[in-house]
Amino acid sequence: MRISSIAKAVVSGLAAGAAAGVTAVQDNVVTTGEGVTIALAVLAAWGITWAVPNKPPRPGV
Repeated sequence: MRISSIAKAVVSGLAAGAAAGVTAVQDNVVTTGEGVTIALAVLAAWGITWAVPNKPPRPGV
């Protein structure tokens, strides 16, 4: 199964943003600092996903 690196980056960004967002809205208010944390979590997930190469496919598969 081939999954493009763009699809993996989008999913990882959504997961990181959702995790940070859920934590941020626990008090029903999202402050500027929490918004920055959410944005940085998404950007970090995208960067890490982009930097780590895909595993090469096995021969014969």
